[in-house]
Amino acid sequence: MNPSARLVEMANDIAANLAAYPEHADAVNTMVVHLQRFWEPTMRERIVQYLQAGGDDLSPLARDAIENLSHRLNQTPPPTKRGVSDAG
Repeated sequence: MNPSARLVEMANDIAANLAAYPEHADAVNTMVVHLQRFWEPTMRERIVQYLQAGGDDLSPLARDAIENLSHRLNQTPPPTKRGVSDAG
């Protein structure tokens, strides 16, 4: 499996876990924060490049989150609250 395919698989898995959120915008924001906190900068840059090249295999939620992420690549994610994770 090539590295981009693995990132797409990981992004789609995260999106699938967040798909049950009642509000799409909340799911998108949660995914962006997750990517900012837990993915290395090079991983984030590569998934954004993949989206910009067409992003064919990304789920709609992953696509929206990565589009949002592309505008926030250099931002630090908000701090976590003690005892709280971003896991749905």
